[in-house]
Amino acid sequence: MSETLDANKTKKKRIIYLDYLRALAIIAVILFHIFKRVGFMAVPGYSIMPSFSWWITDFLGTCCRCGVDIFLMLSGALSLGRDWDIKSFLGKRIPRIVGPFLFWGILIAILVLLIPVVYPRSLIIFNDFGFTHFEPITGAWTFLWYLRECLLGDNKWFGQYWFFWMILGTYLIMPIFNRWLKGASMKEVEYFLVLWLITCIFEKSVLWQFPVRLTYFAGPIGMVVAGYYLRHTDREVFTSLRNSIIILLIGMVSAMITSYFWSSPNEIYYFSRYSIFVALESIGLFLVYRNIDTKKMDIFQNKDGFLRKSSFTIAKYSYGIYLIHLFILHLLMIVFLPHLPYPVTVVLLFVGTLGLSIVVMAIFNRIPYVNKVIGAK
Repeated sequence: MSETLDANKTKKKRIIYLDYLRALAIIAVILFHIFKRVGFMAVPGYSIMPSFSWWITDFLGTCCRCGVDIFLMLSGALSLGRDWDIKSFLGKRIPRIVGPFLFWGILIAILVLLIPVVYPRSLIIFNDFGFTHFEPITGAWTFLWYLRECLLGDNKWFGQYWFFWMILGTYLIMPIFNRWLKGASMKEVEYFLVLWLITCIFEKSVLWQFPVRLTYFAGPIGMVVAGYYLRHTDREVFTSLRNSIIILLIGMVSAMITSYFWSSPNEIYYFSRYSIFVALESIGLFLVYRNIDTKKMDIFQNKDGFLRKSSFTIAKYSYGIYLIHLFILHLLMIVFLPHLPYPVTVVLLFVGTLGLSIVVMAIFNRIPYVNKVIGAK
């Protein structure tokens, strides 16, 4: 293994497994948000021998927590270790996330205000989503203040918008890490990642303050560096598909079992997205997809197969889907939630949210000029 890494020698071509991972990430995000909104329906199933619905819900809350982590790893895998300056990087990346954020944020904010006019019964649902302090009909708050609340993700219709502010901060620090990684050996990168994993264990999993303050290694930047490392490392332990599956299963099974012991008849416990369990699961998934692609296995190579076409479509629209899916999910909850059994509700909410999000993105993608600011690649 070479002591240093020249990532710039990597040919500029479409990296198939990264598209598959991007599609998986947005699917995981949708499933986790479904858990956050309807998981309470399965809480009564908790006991010494939890019900099947409880375990399914535990899976949604623990194993589908990895979506944002995978997005961060993809950012590191695609951007770090390359020749670019701060101006070119930020000039390309910032507009790409700001435009869709403002377009969908303003449009959906307006649509949310119009829902009670078309469907008055939804005012009751609004109370559950954090609108008790805002009355759209009487205009108790100004639209600008309401819009600020939406864009900051301070009400549940826009709860996912925190991601924009997090990824913006991550982009701002990435030029510093890129400069370091261009001259760093892989062992030096591994040194950073070991310290990051320590923060995942202590501060994000068992919730103990590690005696040595490792704040600078904690949080999303660790996932970004991990994505860079896992794309380029040639350590044998990480190039084995079997080992990748083992890492994935350790993360998933440990998360579900630990969640069971920390849950109660009143709630299902789920971990921080930067916990060691989610980190291991994300690392395992990244490596599984990378190794399947490296070994040229048929599952990824069939250009005309449904899996590849559908995954590429989802990946193409992933950022836009992220920005609009909660709005669609909440609309579907108004229709389905009071009327159907829990397992059926979960399936319909997922299929409906993902399917309608893709349809909306495909329609807007056909509109000239608008298609530049909807979050489609």
